[in-house]
Amino acid sequence: MTDPRVPWRRLRVSARRLGEQFTALVAHRDWDENALLMALGALIGVAAAAGVLVFYKLIDLAYHLFVVALGARVDTVAHAIARPVITVAGLTFAWLLVRRFALPDGQNVADVQLAVAKRGGRVPFRPVVVRTIAAAATLGSGGSAGSEGPVAVLGAATGSAVGSSSGFPPRRVKILTACGAAAGIAAAFNAPFAGAFFALEEVLGSFSAGAFSPVVIASAIAAVITQSVFGASPTVDVPATEITGLLPIVLVLPVFGVLCGAVSALYTRTFFRCDELAKGMRGPPWLVPVIGGITVGGLVVATGGLLVGSGHLALPADLFGNRAWYFLIAVAFAKILATSVTLGFGGSGGVFTPTLYIGAALGGGIGALMTVAWPESGVQASTFALVGMAGLVAGAVRAPLTAMFMVYELSHAYELVPPLMVVTVIAYVTAKRLAPYGLYDGWLIRRGERLAQGADRALLERRSVRDAVDRSAVVVEASGSLQAIVSAAARARLTTLPVVDDEGKLLGVIRYEELRTLLLDRGTLASLLVAADLAGPVESVTPSHSLRDALRHMNACAIDALPVVQDDASQRYLGMLSRTALLADYERELAHDV
Repeated sequence: MTDPRVPWRRLRVSARRLGEQFTALVAHRDWDENALLMALGALIGVAAAAGVLVFYKLIDLAYHLFVVALGARVDTVAHAIARPVITVAGLTFAWLLVRRFALPDGQNVADVQLAVAKRGGRVPFRPVVVRTIAAAATLGSGGSAGSEGPVAVLGAATGSAVGSSSGFPPRRVKILTACGAAAGIAAAFNAPFAGAFFALEEVLGSFSAGAFSPVVIASAIAAVITQSVFGASPTVDVPATEITGLLPIVLVLPVFGVLCGAVSALYTRTFFRCDELAKGMRGPPWLVPVIGGITVGGLVVATGGLLVGSGHLALPADLFGNRAWYFLIAVAFAKILATSVTLGFGGSGGVFTPTLYIGAALGGGIGALMTVAWPESGVQASTFALVGMAGLVAGAVRAPLTAMFMVYELSHAYELVPPLMVVTVIAYVTAKRLAPYGLYDGWLIRRGERLAQGADRALLERRSVRDAVDRSAVVVEASGSLQAIVSAAARARLTTLPVVDDEGKLLGVIRYEELRTLLLDRGTLASLLVAADLAGPVESVTPSHSLRDALRHMNACAIDALPVVQDDASQRYLGMLSRTALLADYERELAHDV
């Protein structure tokens, strides 16, 4: 039997050779780096847009196969039973596909963040393609998930492949990976600015000048291509909105912002709770997608199909106040449960579009309630729906800038900008108070990853204490006399002397300031003192601590060196970490990244 991995290997070899030839050409021409990255960003924008088009066609094909073809053959009563069965089939197929290729957790936006922060921007392409197919089956069969996550990750994998095959250093690969993610988001929503800011805010975690131009170019080109095929808005069917009753809106904005933040926190907690329930289930593994499909399918039937839309069009116009207010609010909470179950119980897809959906339904419901309770206000329910979309994205995804740009580009209503700014900020602050993590950083935290935003902090987070520890630093025995301490201080390169006992356990440190004071003010007992008497308490770190943690300890204690111990329990001394060594390691790693 032919190994299915052989074509992928041949493709990688061919891509690597092509990349090497391209790199050699660039080196020979001595092109400007910024111009080169912008040209590659444009190429990635085209490729990402093509990937979005193919993915959307796959979703539509799956929808017609799973839903339309079967639905045309059954009556209304039978359809209520068939819909959950269809969703079970889709989720089971996605689950089996992921299981067949033994894909680890990941291939999502949070995984791309991790790749940029700790893996040099390298996103493996083959697992992403498999996960994308699984997402198409999930969405096409009525699963509640987003299409933007797969296309953003597919774009990021494309950018990563271009950078890696060209032999670029990690810094360039990261920028090209962000270009792909920006192009995916821009193509999905026809929102080039939102795509660019999403990549800079969420993927790179930095608004560096070197990354801005290629990311914007990739985002703009991808949006133009998909707009020419799908029209003004490929994913969100936003109705034309005229902003009226702005003063009444402003009066209730703070309360609405708090509500959006609270619902965002509920969404986040429900999402991870469903994941825990699925992993803790007893019985055969295939039971997980079956239960998930039945649950989601039942919710879809209960909402008359409004919960998932049709094909890749995920946000119908009914959410913008065209239904009863209590129905729309109920749909918002049903969407939270359906999305959490879909992605926790075997399905694949993103969380960004469902977050927009929840915000639109919640805001549409509140707006419809205001039109009933305060008809003379002149408020349109669609206005609250749009603002609610931004509030939920800011609170659940923790991306306030992306939220504002996204909704503004979808609505093209400048009058909406002040309400957007107020609600996103309040929702963001409220959500952080009620839930410590959002959907992306929460996924990482649950896997033991803590990412620092910004290039410097991310680099220090990636490096550990073991990379910079000085194991030859001068130490003083606990029984050492004052003369021995002075002799050790003369030989040491640091201004802090660690004191250890006979078993190598750290007892504390002696600082030069304390030693100098003792020498200047010698009393009758000075000659009787030993190192153990002078050792003062100090913070210590272990080899597994990041350099960022170590630097934070140094700054908090106002010291320039920390003792390194094997672990907190044994306190066995291993060496010293100085601020100088830490910064030297940082400079070396920074030069490597560049």
